[in-house]
This record gives sequence, structure tokens and C-alpha cells, in this order.
Amino acid sequence: MSNLNNFRRYNPLIDEWIIVAVNRINRPWQGAKTENNKSGEVHVESKTPEKNQLAPGGVRSSGAVNQVYTSTYVFDNDFPSFTEFQNCAGERGKCALMRISGNFKFFVEDSDLFKQEEVRGVCRVICYHPDSDLTLATMDLKEVRTVIDLWNQQYLELGPKYTWIQIFENRGAVVGCSNMHPHGQLWASNHLPTIPQKKHQSQKKYYEKHGKVMLIDYLDQEMKKNERIIMRNEHWTWLVPYWAFWPYETMLVPNRHVQRFTDLEEPEKQSLASILRELLIKYDNIFQCSFPYMMGWSGAPTGSFLSENCDFWQLHLSFFPPLLRSATVPKFLAGYEVFAEKQRDISPEQAAKTLREMDGVHYSKK
Repeated sequence: MSNLNNFRRYNPLIDEWIIVAVNRINRPWQGAKTENNKSGEVHVESKTPEKNQLAPGGVRSSGAVNQVYTSTYVFDNDFPSFTEFQNCAGERGKCALMRISGNFKFFVEDSDLFKQEEVRGVCRVICYHPDSDLTLATMDLKEVRTVIDLWNQQYLELGPKYTWIQIFENRGAVVGCSNMHPHGQLWASNHLPTIPQKKHQSQKKYYEKHGKVMLIDYLDQEMKKNERIIMRNEHWTWLVPYWAFWPYETMLVPNRHVQRFTDLEEPEKQSLASILRELLIKYDNIFQCSFPYMMGWSGAPTGSFLSENCDFWQLHLSFFPPLLRSATVPKFLAGYEVFAEKQRDISPEQAAKTLREMDGVHYSKK
């Protein structure tokens, strides 16, 4: 792996940044070799350490060997988008890389049209369980709670150093998962990425205008309408957002004001394990398959933001599942949605109704 950090470039036409991670092109891809079946099992090419790089004792493409773990397991990604090489002497926010004759050199770019920043951070893989056939939907409650505790530990460890810690999961080959072993990822960076930056500004603006936390106010109004609420327990509410784009897009929100994951109290973590497992079972039951999705946490930024007032932030967990009409028919971004504006094919209210009606017992257990 190169000893140079990756970088991000600014698109002034649409006011957003993209990450350029040239080292990622060599990462292993196994997603196309997996399939779901009616038994509820998620088949990996092989459950043996010799074939499955995320299995206990598995040998990864880098040559590193996993611990023979019996619960959760975390390791640094072998193909990280963010690294911590000390190689940039330029001014922070302007330091850039330029390739000349196959080599890199640093320069400082002052143009508004050619902005480029070095990015630093750490990327980790979070294995949920040693059993390759399980998912968060089929793990027991205690095992799901162990994953939640691990997420909390990672936030506590990395929060003081990094501005944004993105914990997420890509489940299923259709959303780019390269290994079907139950796992998620963590990317912690020294910058506030485009989407979190937009959420930060939108919530701050709403708070300044209305004197209320946007998502708490939104949750209160959704409870009155009761059209898109799917499920609710003492501490959490699961709903289809009014503005949802993906066919079965949902959001899980704490019932009280919580800025960051580390602010959750013990009863909230326990009820999170319960509702998270139940909502994923409902997802699987829609088309009786291991339902693919992109899942990610969002909360107030960390690092230097820990000393700033972020009272306008509300923690939330988003699910973006691509399936539309069956286990084999996903929604794709194309044409008008790429060049103009997104559209959805079923109403958020219909999606919420479908999810409400799903059984709380996993189809593979019937």
C-alpha cells in the first residue's frame, strides 16, 4: 500500500466533495459469489478460514490473520480510504497531491475551481459474529447488544480525535458488499463530509428559526399524523420519513433528545437491541430473503465539535434498502434521478403500511 494519504476534490458546480481513494481499486470482491435462499441462510463462498477472509482465523488478502474470535471482532481495513501518514507540509485544507509521470508530489492549490484536500483518518471492519450464516436479524438479543456496545466503544475511542465517525453496514452484493460474513464498517475522518455537513447546517438553521430540534419536532408531528410510524417502544421510534427516496427507506430515532451515540443510556441501548433486531426481521419478511440495505448512524460531529454547542443535532439511524418489487428486483439510480431529481415508485405511506404488517417472527423460523 502507498504511504500517501488519499484526498478529496471539490465540485464547485454542485457544491460537494468527492474522495479519491486510488488504493481501493485493489480490494477483494466476493459479493457476486453469494446468494440468498429461502432457508434464511446467507451463503458465503466458504465458511472456512482459508476461503472466508472475515472468519475467525481467516487469512486476509494482506496476509494478516484474524484472531480466532468468539464474539465481535474489530480490525483496521486492509484497503482504507483514510490513513494517517505524516506526509503533507502544506496548509491544512489546501494541501493537495498531484501525479507527475506516475509519481505523487505535493502542492498548494489556491484556485476556486481546483480545490483538493488531503484526508486523514482510520477505517475499520467490525465483525458482528463468528458464524458466517448469521445476520443482525437472526442473531439473538444478547449478541445484538454486544454489537451496540462495540459501536459505543469505537465512538468513545475515536471521538476525541476525529471530526466525523461514520459507522455503517452494506448488506448484500447488490449494494456492494464484498463479503457476506456479518459485518459493518467504521470510517473516521479529520473532516466533516458533504452529507453530515448538510445535516449539520440544516438542523442548525431549523433550530435558529424555530427554537426546536428539527428531528424531535418532526417526530412529535409524525406521532400526531400516525401515517408513517411503523413501530415504537419506550425509547425509540421506527418510521418511514416523509421525504424517503428508497422504496423501503426508514429512520430509527430516539424518543428523547440525544445528540450522539455515546449519550445513550443503558436502558436505551437495551431497547435499541430489541427494536433493531425486530425491524430487520420485518425487512427480511417482506420478500422472504436476507434483505439488502445500506445502514448508517448520524449524530453530532466529534473532535473539535465536542467543545461546541450542537444542541440542534438529533441522533438517528438510516436504512436505505434497494429492493422494490421482489427479492431480485432492486431500484437503480438512472437518467432523470442522476441528472435532475430523485423520484420514488411507491408512496412512503404504503411502504410504512407494508412494514407494519410484517410478522415479528423471522420467516426462516416458521
